[in-house]
Amino acid sequence: MIQPQKYNKKGIRKYPFFFALSLALPVLLVCYTANMLELLILLAVIFGLTIWIYNRLISDRNLVLASWSDIDVQLKRRHDLVPQLVTTVKAYSDHEKATLQAVTELRASSQAAAHLPEKANIEAQIATAVHQLVVVAEDYPDLKADENFQQLQSELTEIENHVQYARRFYNGAVRIFNTRTQTFPHLLIAKPFNFKAAEYFEIDDKQQRSAPVVELEK
Repeated sequence: MIQPQKYNKKGIRKYPFFFALSLALPVLLVCYTANMLELLILLAVIFGLTIWIYNRLISDRNLVLASWSDIDVQLKRRHDLVPQLVTTVKAYSDHEKATLQAVTELRASSQAAAHLPEKANIEAQIATAVHQLVVVAEDYPDLKADENFQQLQSELTEIENHVQYARRFYNGAVRIFNTRTQTFPHLLIAKPFNFKAAEYFEIDDKQQRSAPVVELEK
């Protein structure tokens, strides 16, 4: 029968440090392995959280861009229809030359606007000009009964409704995106990855929130 190996007491007394190290080393290795495992788990959690926050910010920003695209499509449709409306009105009344010029200038200004609040103000003026042209039809029964005019009026009203809805949706998406980029923990990812706050599509100056007036030539 194999006898268990006995420690050499003389060796223990002669090399106590190495003997203690040989006993402690397995314990140290187990502790080190456990700490490394905890560290790896912590790093994996941080990495996963970073990816989740980054993807969430990307999703929010894409929603803002898609929402603005919806507004832009409707604005372009209105820009295309307004000259047709003015031309139709001119066929029955030759007193709207100033309005045609004003709308043309407003369209150009809107396309060149660098900031959305400025663009919102210009678009509000265009909407007011369109409304005033429609009001002109009340003084011209033949114009009011014109099928082309009725179709244009219907399309412009539909576009205006779409713009109002799309603007509310867009501003809501902007509010969510901006709030996340400015609050913890999203701001820890937003700043290094250059997620900038989006602009609201609304009139910035409170004094300009009242309906703008576009003068018609009498």
